[in-house]
Amino acid sequence: MKLPPVKSQQAFTLLELVVVLAVIAAVLLTVFPALTKTNPNVSTMQCLNNSRQLAVAWRMYAEDNRDYLIYCSENPINNASQYSWVRGYLDFDPSNPANYDANTMFGGSPFYSYTGKNPAIYKCPSDRSTVVVAGTARPRIRTMTMNYYVGGFEGGLSPGYSYYHFLSEVNGRVHTPGPANLWVFLEIRPDASDFSNFLVDMSGYSPSNPSAYGIYDFPGFYHNQGCNLSFADGHGETHKWVDPRTTPPLGSMGSGGSHIASPRNLDVGWLQDHSSRPK
Repeated sequence: MKLPPVKSQQAFTLLELVVVLAVIAAVLLTVFPALTKTNPNVSTMQCLNNSRQLAVAWRMYAEDNRDYLIYCSENPINNASQYSWVRGYLDFDPSNPANYDANTMFGGSPFYSYTGKNPAIYKCPSDRSTVVVAGTARPRIRTMTMNYYVGGFEGGLSPGYSYYHFLSEVNGRVHTPGPANLWVFLEIRPDASDFSNFLVDMSGYSPSNPSAYGIYDFPGFYHNQGCNLSFADGHGETHKWVDPRTTPPLGSMGSGGSHIASPRNLDVGWLQDHSSRPK
């Protein structure tokens, strides 16, 4: 039986290769902008996951330590330093290693082991603040801050409101927004970061008087004017700020801690409702 002749394989001509490459280039030019636009969403989701991991570690710490919550920041007055969730504070001073050294900022806290000793989860990927050390810009290592009323120390600026020292209190033993509505961690803006707690001024909350609202610490707005928060039940969410007074331009303020009146600011009202309750 006679077999059919084998057809010779034809190679691409130079012209055909040029056409194929041109088509591939056109497709990439079409797709690349769409891929680029997804980057902020990826950063938001990664940051949100970091915040949730901190909230889970926060609950695990209390469950392993007789219901006690970790302190929201150092306070030598009542010897809280040893049991603060982080050590030291953030600024732009190159002589302060807590800005850039994980062991200084996290290593001295018993909370660090509950995070798997993973310094990455303390930071938002969109936070690109740095401190210049010996002529080299080094990334600052913490974006997250903790609710002052959760694990904080008594005697703050809002003495008529609840400070939660035990997980059972958060879960409803005292006046509380409830675990699903009580935020524990949020992002702070780089030019308002200092100690590791975030104080919400409760003035005007109860009785309701929005004209008395004010801001003490300013939150971050890394995610399209929004901020990632994690809550006492372990869930996280992105909350978008709606009043421009909550998000003044970066570089327009020094470190946090200065009270600024902000009457009828809806963002202040939201934060108050998710931070504490009257005693």
